[in-house]
Parts: sequence; C-alpha cells; structure tokens
Amino acid sequence: MQKLSLSDINVSEYIAELWETLSSDQQDYLSKQFKIQAYKKNETIYCEGEKASNLMCLLKGKVKIYKGGVGGRAQIIRVINNNEYFGYRAYFNNECYNTAAAAFESSVCCMVPMEVVCEIMKTNTTLSRFFINHLAFDLGQADERTVNLTQKHIRGRLAESLIVLKQNYGLEEDGYTLSIYLSREDLANLSNMTTSNAIRTLSQFAQERIIAIDGRKIKLINIKMLERISKIG
Repeated sequence: MQKLSLSDINVSEYIAELWETLSSDQQDYLSKQFKIQAYKKNETIYCEGEKASNLMCLLKGKVKIYKGGVGGRAQIIRVINNNEYFGYRAYFNNECYNTAAAAFESSVCCMVPMEVVCEIMKTNTTLSRFFINHLAFDLGQADERTVNLTQKHIRGRLAESLIVLKQNYGLEEDGYTLSIYLSREDLANLSNMTTSNAIRTLSQFAQERIIAIDGRKIKLINIKMLERISKIG
C-alpha cells in the first residue's frame, strides 16, 4: 500500500460536505488526524471480519463493497462514487466489518480515525445529523437493491447494473462507453447471477443492439431500452 503526502491532494475540497459542518478549530483538529492512502487495482481496502476503525472517503478511483457467499462466490453490495463515504457503519454499531472493500482500479482514499469523528460529534450536532442522513440514505438504497436483486429476472438485474454503473461513474467522451471496465465476474457479482449467465445476457443485449461489447468496454447504445428492461424486471 502506497502512502501519499497530504500536500498531494487538497482533501477539504473532496470532503467539502463534511468539512463545512465543522468549526475552524475542528477543521484544524481533523486536518492533523487524517491520512491519504493509495490502492492499486484489485487491492483490498478492508476485509470482512476486520475491526472497523476509519471513516473512509473515496477521493479518486472506483471501489466495490462486497460480501463473501456460498461456495466462495462474492456478492457486490454497492459501488462507491468519488467523494462518497464508506466503512463507518460497523464502528457506530460496535461491530467488525461484515463486508469487504477493494479497488476496481487505482484509487485514493481519505482515512479518518472514527475515534476522532466521534470526539467531534460530542459537541457538533450538525456532524451527527450528517451521518444520520447518510446512514438513512444508504439504508433506503440497500432496501431497494435487495428487492431488485431478488425479484427481477436476469435481464432486469443486468440492465439495472449497467444503469447503476452509468449513474455512478458516467460515460466516456463518446457519450456511450461506460467509464468503468468490469470483468464478467464482477458484473455477475454486481447483478446476483453466475458469470455464465452474465456473459449470455450481455451477448443477447448486444444482438438486440441495446449495447455493444469490446472486451471489457461496454457501450450503452439504447439506454431507454435498458431502463425499460430494468423497470419491467
């Protein structure tokens, strides 16, 4: 794991939403406590069962949150956006991580000790509300995703995953290609299906001219049709 100097990145710009809840003294205190960590592609950020200790914010790159399943198969729970916070829920509940996190590609995270966060929260109700709002949002997203992954058919689940990737990471300059190149296994794990089913369904979408495939690059040719397939499940 590579450590970067604080001077490399102006962290306050990336965590502006949290930063603005703090007083100047609290900002000064926090700036002396956090650290910047760089992760290589596929490098683990934290492991399932590990003691939770940090609030993490993704500054650059792409990160997946996943959980081990039956037969060693992983289920990707969510993908993390730039400037999104993660890794803190388990600490608030006084438990170890029940998921794991890893970098899809080279990524940079800000790591803030949760002890520091909790110390500030003792006198800062705005920061407390900040985390309540984020936890409530994440819970709502998790509930919706659980229903979608369990009730939708394979085509609906894969279409939804492609839409989620577009919403989270956007498209390249051509306006069609997803700005994230996932392996078929990762795409299957995100969609709650086997790798063979993901490959088969992608091929069907390509034959129907809904998408185009070039290795790990996926072009979304007919987004409206993807949304329709996702909606009807």
